Amino acid sequence: MNTAGHPPRVIAVVGPTAAGKSDLGVALARHLDGEVVNADSMQLYRGMDIGTAKLTEEERQGVPHRLLGIWDVTQTASVAEYQRLARAEMDRLLAEGRTPILVGGSGLYIRGAIDALDFPGTDPAVRARLEAELAELGPGALHARLAAADPEAGRAILPSNGRRVVRALEVIEITGRPFTANLPGHEAVYDTLQIGVDVERPELDERITVRVDRMWEAGLVDEVSRLEAAGLREGRTASRALGYQQVLAALAGECTEDEARAETVRATKRFARRQDSWFRRDPRVHWLSGAAADRRELLSNALALVERAVTA
Repeated sequence: MNTAGHPPRVIAVVGPTAAGKSDLGVALARHLDGEVVNADSMQLYRGMDIGTAKLTEEERQGVPHRLLGIWDVTQTASVAEYQRLARAEMDRLLAEGRTPILVGGSGLYIRGAIDALDFPGTDPAVRARLEAELAELGPGALHARLAAADPEAGRAILPSNGRRVVRALEVIEITGRPFTANLPGHEAVYDTLQIGVDVERPELDERITVRVDRMWEAGLVDEVSRLEAAGLREGRTASRALGYQQVLAALAGECTEDEARAETVRATKRFARRQDSWFRRDPRVHWLSGAAADRRELLSNALALVERAVTA
């Protein structure tokens, strides 16, 4: 979709959690006179800082970050609403002649921002019935139903994510088609260069373990306790976030803190595999090594991709 001699209008930095997307996004924004537009669904929530690995002000190096901490933890996430907000930010930056750098691992949010996606509406009666079944049967049973109806959606959505399972089943019932069939082909509405940060599984697993340990040391339990008082437990989306869900269980006496930490590591590793699988299915993603030994080269290789797009 590139026009010869013109740089890509939008750059998206994608890949699994702990791969190094945030740092690369900052570096690209500094080199290309851009701003970072958050595409991590959980970083949209106010106060969810430690457990979502939001960059500190110092780590942002003066680069403006948009769509961070804009939703209350009681608000239910909406990809359609995110699409509206992200496109408004990108259009503003493009009108100023600057480069939007989308950064995040929420695959549907990335696609909602850059691709021609129209999201099916909702049917209150169908939604209410499915939510009642979720409360009665639990997410596992509904996920099994989803996996039978749409195996690809079953692989993409975590069995524990009851809200997303309900939404997928609702769309299937409303449209009469698999949930993933409602996602069109890779038809972009923005001229976008997607850069995937690739880290080999053993190294990524080790990074995830270290990251979770640091989150605990940085005060994740205290952060969750404060957010619980602000309604986190009632938030359908925020309460299911990795780390937050496990700490809430510990605070409720359902497990120990050590068990919550271990489960956060396990769940995050599983989630990273799903993220990687999602982005691997998109042939437009250009993968670059984010291994520790290649970190210095990551930015130069990314900038080379941008330059190659200019001259393509």
